[in-house]
Amino acid sequence: MTDTSLTIGELSRRSGVAPSALRYYERLGLIRAVRTGGNQRRYERAELRRVAFIRISQQVGVSLEEIREALASLPESRTPTKADWAALSARWRGRLDERIAFMERLRDDLTGCIGCGCLSLQRCRLSNPDDQLAAEGAGSRLLLPPGLS
Repeated sequence: MTDTSLTIGELSRRSGVAPSALRYYERLGLIRAVRTGGNQRRYERAELRRVAFIRISQQVGVSLEEIREALASLPESRTPTKADWAALSARWRGRLDERIAFMERLRDDLTGCIGCGCLSLQRCRLSNPDDQLAAEGAGSRLLLPPGLS
């Protein structure tokens, strides 16, 4: 470990992530720390980028398991390069494009439904007379795409 390594408190302050979350990420194998002779965690500065990736990935709805799989594709023998990060994020581009399209549809549908002022179960396309959609399973069936409901 270099003298530029970070304590868990320093990593927490720099990343904006609570120490408890950092310990959880470490348990899941998302980030790595080494232990000092006094059993204190020390993180390489490169872990800051991993934590930032984890945070932003979670913000767009990527599960921690998917994040773990993605991070496992990064080289362990060296600090990941810009090209490594670009390749990793390219794997999610299609999924993110789908999520953006879904969010736009959701925004437009909700605006149209709420904005029309009808609040009529007879005319509202979100209406579910006699709970017909219950046979398809739990959750929203009209707005969420398959697999997200």
